[in-house]
Amino acid sequence: MNLASSLLNTNHTVFYPVTYILTGIPGTEESQVWISIPFCLMYIVTLFGNSLILFIILTERSLHEPMYLFVSMLAAADLLLSTTTVPKMLAIFWFRAGEISFAACLTQMFFIHGSFIAESAVLLAMAFDRYVAICDPLRYTIILTKSVVGKMGLAVVTRSFCIIFPITFLVKQLKFCRTNLLPHTYCEHLAIARLACDDITVHVWYGIAMAILVIGLDAVLIALSYGLILRAVFQLPSKDARLKALRTCSSHLCVILMFYTPAFFSSFAHRFAHNIPGYILNLLANRYVLIPPMLNPILYGVTTKEILKRVINIFY
Repeated sequence: MNLASSLLNTNHTVFYPVTYILTGIPGTEESQVWISIPFCLMYIVTLFGNSLILFIILTERSLHEPMYLFVSMLAAADLLLSTTTVPKMLAIFWFRAGEISFAACLTQMFFIHGSFIAESAVLLAMAFDRYVAICDPLRYTIILTKSVVGKMGLAVVTRSFCIIFPITFLVKQLKFCRTNLLPHTYCEHLAIARLACDDITVHVWYGIAMAILVIGLDAVLIALSYGLILRAVFQLPSKDARLKALRTCSSHLCVILMFYTPAFFSSFAHRFAHNIPGYILNLLANRYVLIPPMLNPILYGVTTKEILKRVINIFY
């Protein structure tokens, strides 16, 4: 029995969806072409900025240091997150091309959530890098060797896979009996699960556990690192030394705030704030796949002298 006949027969007929239809942002159908313009511009800036950061770091041997290698990992995660979502989003807005196969939807969901978890882990690694650089500078090159940085990068990828693969497996086991319309611009875990006839309690609690034990734990460890960093900074003898130490952390702190604030709000709003209009939740969900990937390379390009110098050399 195919999808169409299943939907025609009865709402309680179990079917395995062949395709989903992503509807975009419900309630904004008349404005979606206009909404697509800033989304497209942000995506262009994201592609250009992160590709440029990766090119500079990978081709400039003097930047093959832990701090810059972590920045390149962040740029790669940003490129993956935005490229997995925005092209399909723009196709929905411009051409009403919302159809996506079930397999492609699961793949998109895997990479969206996986790159998000990876980005959180990279931010934690960068906080550890700043902690060692400021609190134990004499042992910095001993602790953070290229081999250690490589193992940390592998750990980031492995952790993301191990956390997100069970979600993908659980969604694949669900039985569906409702509509195949997804009121979203991309395939988000709970948005898919809510279309199922099965009890999705496990999905809800897995998502909450992931938000608290993974993203939340990363945020707590980052806060702890910066607490120790601030204590060390304010023990420095001169004001200039304190300002220099704080300046090296400024871009990272801005990136952390941009990443975690909307992510936590969006995650818990989707689960508990049922009175919030759907288009507001949708715009919040789109915010964290659009704005941080766009602003991260700008922040690092402007606030990091070594990267800014290479960018200027390329264009002048």
